[in-house]
Amino acid sequence: MPKLTVEGVGEFEVPANKRLVLALVDEAGVDQLHACGGNARCTTCRVEFVAGEPQKMTQAEKELLAARALTGVRLSCQILCEQDMTVRVISRVAGSGRPGPGNRPADELHPQPVNWTSK
Repeated sequence: MPKLTVEGVGEFEVPANKRLVLALVDEAGVDQLHACGGNARCTTCRVEFVAGEPQKMTQAEKELLAARALTGVRLSCQILCEQDMTVRVISRVAGSGRPGPGNRPADELHPQPVNWTSK
């Protein structure tokens, strides 16, 4: 099982291939935003990697980050926990002014079909 370290929160073992956004919510208990429900449309699930950043990303994540001119961040809804990683959560419900995190993302990656590309 991969180890997920969340800065300021702790270390957690997570099931292999679990979506990072769900691991942050379920295992780490973080109030991670995911306003679009984990469909790579809104960028509210942003995280910064401290260590263990995956070198692949979904085409949907790559296109959305480029369209919004975002650098140095990744979308937790588009990342699978396949290895040990350390992240800094930067998009939380607390302080966002939003009433909640958004609809719970599905267990599998969306949008389908999932196309992988290099980072």
